[in-house]
Amino acid sequence: MACENCHKNKTKQRSEAEYKALINRLNRIEGQIRGIKGMLEKDAYCTDILVQVSAVNAALNSFNKELLANHIKTCVAEDIRNGKDETIDDLVATLQKLMR
Repeated sequence: MACENCHKNKTKQRSEAEYKALINRLNRIEGQIRGIKGMLEKDAYCTDILVQVSAVNAALNSFNKELLANHIKTCVAEDIRNGKDETIDDLVATLQKLMR
């Protein structure tokens, strides 16, 4: 999908496939979070909960990787092709935030 004006209006039109893939990942993560809440409510053992929290963190990292890859392949690539080099600075700033 084209990213015309992505940075100007801070929106992005995603393909149906990209949208569905990201929503499916978030739905699974949401289910995992509900599972952790249920474990806590049922007095599950601490380490069992911690293992599930670690799984959620891994799922969120995977979501970020997919979203970032799509962003680079579409918005960033298009901006660079159009001579908008400031997009590189935006990408670097985003990566720095993700690596905290």
